[in-house]
Amino acid sequence: MFLKNMLVGIEGLKAKGDLDKEILGIDSNSKNIKNGFMFVAIKGFSVDGHKFIEEAIKNGAIVIVVEEGFDIKSIKFSENITIIVAKNTREFLAISASNFYDNPSSKFKLIGITGTKGKTTTTFMIKEILEKAGKKVGLIGTIAIYINGEKIKDSDRTTPESLELQQLFAKMAQEGVEYVIMEVSSQSLKLHRVDGCEFDFVAFTNFSEDHISAKEHPNIKDYFESKMKLFKMCQTGFVNIDDLQGAKIPNMFPKSEITRYGIDNSGDFLAKDITITNSYVDFKVKLTDRNDRVKVDIPGRFTVYNALLAIAICKKIGIDAEVIKQALLNVKVPGRSEMVDNKLEIPIMIDYAHSPESLQNILKAVKSYTRGRVISVFGCGGDRDSHKRPIMGEISGKIADYTIITSDNPRTEDPKIIVDQIEEGIKKTKGKYEVIIDRKEAIEKAIKMANKTDIIVLAGKGHEPYQEINGKKFDFDERKIVKEIINQKS
Repeated sequence: MFLKNMLVGIEGLKAKGDLDKEILGIDSNSKNIKNGFMFVAIKGFSVDGHKFIEEAIKNGAIVIVVEEGFDIKSIKFSENITIIVAKNTREFLAISASNFYDNPSSKFKLIGITGTKGKTTTTFMIKEILEKAGKKVGLIGTIAIYINGEKIKDSDRTTPESLELQQLFAKMAQEGVEYVIMEVSSQSLKLHRVDGCEFDFVAFTNFSEDHISAKEHPNIKDYFESKMKLFKMCQTGFVNIDDLQGAKIPNMFPKSEITRYGIDNSGDFLAKDITITNSYVDFKVKLTDRNDRVKVDIPGRFTVYNALLAIAICKKIGIDAEVIKQALLNVKVPGRSEMVDNKLEIPIMIDYAHSPESLQNILKAVKSYTRGRVISVFGCGGDRDSHKRPIMGEISGKIADYTIITSDNPRTEDPKIIVDQIEEGIKKTKGKYEVIIDRKEAIEKAIKMANKTDIIVLAGKGHEPYQEINGKKFDFDERKIVKEIINQKS
């Protein structure tokens, strides 16, 4: 593609050199640059791409994009190199990548889901419904990337970097995908990863304090405002009217067509006559001209909200009510209230709960239907908001009958410091607990002490098949670990 065509829609550019040259590829990693490529220098949290401009040129870059403020004179450019100065190189990369791949998101219906919790489950529900209706579907999210029912790869992050995202979209368009459902994280919105995307539907699940740290959002205001960027990109939205922040959105975007859903407050899709058991939820909602009963084999009140959003979007698309009901009955989501079958028949649930509110929700949910003890096994991730650690300890101490504080993904932090901070919170309660830093040993202890009337909740890791320690990811799939422990025991 010619360079000038890749610059369409990007404002405030300054350029020196030929804009009519043909570009064979684009990248922000100098190691991936080949002859005829454009290199976009991005100043990251730990690495500044501007330091690798000379390497990019050596590898064959014919266009170099730098951010305003960079001293161009510090680099010696040959006359055949085109230099572009952009206000924001992250934004530049996103829009130019979309242009380079011929705006692939315009070739299918794109559904974007944001919110603190519920994104993953809701996207899987929508995927199941659309596939049940015979549609070709793509999914991009926290767990994995799917194209037409096939898992393409496990995900590194909730929303991919902009270049990878546009490459995925192009592949999906090529495969004839009709609908793409995508989890849209606050970070991806803040860092311009989804710029250049054409959303047809956007949705907001709920909002609570999370992702507040030096490397993510400095405060709750920035976190919420980042999420609201999604609603500026599309005028057809869906919001949880029961959520305090969600209730504000319709007034924030008066020109948008916004569908409201909820349980406690009146909306377009209102759940009534709700039943929650240890293995499913069912409720009534108006799918046709009357209230239909919907059943989902994922326990918890939050499942009702997720299902309502999936229903609202799929009804807007025009999916038949019976198809919706059948699909929701069969939906399974890895690492979200996922029960692990085992020889001992001990109820063992794996859940991604890694924030105070999500831990409280899952523990309260299982407490309401468990005849025996609730045994909570959890830790907190390193290099993330440390403020929530004692809060989560206190929550588990108050709700669970027994807590085993352990390690999660310590990343670059000392695991002992993390568990000590969690312990500060649980000491405020009368809850019984112990500390076992090694997560496998902690799971083994929980299984050893449990019986068939108890439930073990392994919180925090969810779908993740690894444990991240000092920058390295080690194999750690809790499903496999549970079965391994039980096989040795039985």
